[in-house]
Amino acid sequence: MSQQVEQAVIPLVNIDEPQWDQNTYWGRAKYFFTTANPINILRTSKELDEAREIVLKYKAGEQLVGKTLEDVYKAKYIMDSAFHPDTGEKMVLFGRMSAQVPCNMVIVGAMMTFYKSTPAVIFWQWVNQSFNALVNYTNRSGADPMPIEQVVKSYCAATGGALGTALTLNKLAKRAPPLVSRLVPFAAVAAANCINIPLMRYRELSEGIHIVSEDGTPLGQSQSAARKAIASVTFSRIAMVSPGMVLTPVIMQAFEKRGVLRRFPWANTPLQIILCGFFLTFATPMCCALFPQKVPVSIESLEPHVQESAQKISPDTKIGYYNKGL
Repeated sequence: MSQQVEQAVIPLVNIDEPQWDQNTYWGRAKYFFTTANPINILRTSKELDEAREIVLKYKAGEQLVGKTLEDVYKAKYIMDSAFHPDTGEKMVLFGRMSAQVPCNMVIVGAMMTFYKSTPAVIFWQWVNQSFNALVNYTNRSGADPMPIEQVVKSYCAATGGALGTALTLNKLAKRAPPLVSRLVPFAAVAAANCINIPLMRYRELSEGIHIVSEDGTPLGQSQSAARKAIASVTFSRIAMVSPGMVLTPVIMQAFEKRGVLRRFPWANTPLQIILCGFFLTFATPMCCALFPQKVPVSIESLEPHVQESAQKISPDTKIGYYNKGL
């Protein structure tokens, strides 16, 4: 009897949707501040599986003795931080958005510290593109697997693009003011993102991104929606690293002018890593929130074959949705 009373007090809500309005920027930002929290990478597989079990039981209408709606939402955000929204599979640890801050603060900090050394530029750009390739593949949209051959091609092209950009700009910046040289890693990262993300999601560009109805019914695959999704993700990723990779060099250049780095040369690397970590802590969730994750699109604006498919499957559906990826 007590179990029935406890269960009855948990309101029935659409747990697939976050507590915050995802049609507003700040609603999305609050959601990503929760799911992209670096603390989430410390959660064990057992904790992640338990969170997923709570959410699945709640959705199935099963009893959750001793749990509140707040507990269910907490479990949902833990689950969302580690499980792919389309496949439901547990994502690789370092490919999760919660790993962005700790991983990127070290990689970006190192790229900006050792930007003058050609071997160091090659090494850290390679590390960065290896990490980016993992993140882009992990957070792709849809459940379709990507051929390993395409993954390798995309990885090589992005790494080559980043190295070519960094080494060329380093050479050109030798006669430029010191601050310009410090901004070369940002230019290389921005260029690489423009290569890496489209290539790692090439299958979506060639075959289309999945369009579904509000209840999740598949309606077809759209190439035009895929282009918009990938463009928005590319913009968000570049914006994500911009504060750390632009403001950190400005701050470090100011320290150098004041002689701080000459007096404390050991502080150069840790200071840049700390600054990058600070900026990324806020920029990561705030830039993930720039565009809706579940993007609404008018069926009439899509390709004719998608319109025909949607008309056959769900004639009354006027608005479809797609997961843009992260």
